[in-house]
Amino acid sequence: MTRYRAHGVTVVEHTLELPLDRAQARRGTIPVFARELIADGGEGRPYLVYLQGGPGSPSPRQGNPNDGWIGRALKDFRVLLLDQRGTGRSNPLDQLTLSAFDTDAQRAEYLTHFRADSIVADAEDFRAELGSAPWYVLGQSYGGFCATTYLSFAPDGLAGVYITGGLPGVGRSLDDVYRATYRQTIARTRTYLERYPDAELIEQIARHLEGAEEFLPTGERLSERRFRTLGMGLGTQTAFDALHFLLEDPFVTVRGTRRLSMPFLTRVGDQLSFAARPLYALMHETIYGDGPGTATAWAAARIREEFADELVLTGEHIYPWQFEEDPALIPLQGTAEILAAKDDWSPLYDEAALAKGDVPVTAAVYAEDMFVPTEYSLALADLLGARVWLTNEYQHDGLRASGGKVLDRLISLARQ
Repeated sequence: MTRYRAHGVTVVEHTLELPLDRAQARRGTIPVFARELIADGGEGRPYLVYLQGGPGSPSPRQGNPNDGWIGRALKDFRVLLLDQRGTGRSNPLDQLTLSAFDTDAQRAEYLTHFRADSIVADAEDFRAELGSAPWYVLGQSYGGFCATTYLSFAPDGLAGVYITGGLPGVGRSLDDVYRATYRQTIARTRTYLERYPDAELIEQIARHLEGAEEFLPTGERLSERRFRTLGMGLGTQTAFDALHFLLEDPFVTVRGTRRLSMPFLTRVGDQLSFAARPLYALMHETIYGDGPGTATAWAAARIREEFADELVLTGEHIYPWQFEEDPALIPLQGTAEILAAKDDWSPLYDEAALAKGDVPVTAAVYAEDMFVPTEYSLALADLLGARVWLTNEYQHDGLRASGGKVLDRLISLARQ
């Protein structure tokens, strides 16, 4: 444990050695890290455990913890920023660390222990280590999925739950989830193109990439289909407008030949590479593997065909061909194929337990959420008996983009 002061806040860093597989202790342990933040006078406050979106992303590394939603949380809580296993300082998994396994099958089996059920068990181990009474959880996006797993299998550890943009479609087929997200991606793209006159430019770039060889700074050819995945940022407030500036002035002429400029290719490469978080690409569809008989089978790629004539850009969707084109993912292609074919997943949710409504749940549901279908979120909120703030004031990243206003609204709503 390391303890220090930063910006008037006490910071305590914890690392626990926790079982990789709680069903087989002989498989050993992995380090799991959490950073605790305590405002002056806040030592007696209850804990708020933050579960980050993703999967595959660590908890925030925020320079001044008094800012944004963390600063708002510190007024009422001690904040515990948990690096979910496989991320940050919790046994990080990437192309290099996963190369320690000899086969794709070994890698895939190992990754089955890095889903929401294991993350929840880690949180409960931290609660026991810290001697905390039932505590509060804040789940953003995928973190809300994890919070729903927490409510399913360890509700006794919870005093209350806040969820922002992360109420999953419990009981819904993955195919239907992706149909809903594609429809919302099309709608969000339409909103973007109403604001910015970029439709023809996007198609010019796409046509150019179909006929010309353009290479990213990392060495691989940029394909038309990969270029179209730049739409992921349209689902957030912080990246929506940035796409317009990324796209501006992409062409140069070299010896009479039209080419994409190096600054443009560099910006695009930075956006499209999964080098910093390959776990997201590997595990994204596995978060919908809720119990036996639910092979994900590259659902985003299958369902995309139903919307092929309407899609200009794609959103939070992972495709098998990305493991052929992204240098950070190519060594993991076989592992991804095994995970996509797996059909004996452990359950992530218990609808009967969720329906009991023993734990107070307060949720922000974004009316135009491009990543988590609004109609399914509202259905789960009804099952949970949750207090809901349905809003179109913010997009999927409202927790961060609002500077603490979203969390403040949920804390106030929970107290009513």
